[in-house]
Amino acid sequence: MAGSFITVECPDCENEQSLFEKAASEVSCAVCGHTIARPTGGKADIEGEVTAVVEAR
Repeated sequence: MAGSFITVECPDCENEQSLFEKAASEVSCAVCGHTIARPTGGKADIEGEVTAVVEAR
């Protein structure tokens, strides 16, 4: 399976942001700039609560 999009809540400002679970670059919060995902070569290291997963169809 290729991967899914997820919605993550920022631990600092509680903003929800959608991103790819296998992010190839750092993903920062659009509101406060906190890094919410770091690439690891596979699934990204998520720093926040995953609130939703969009399943592939």
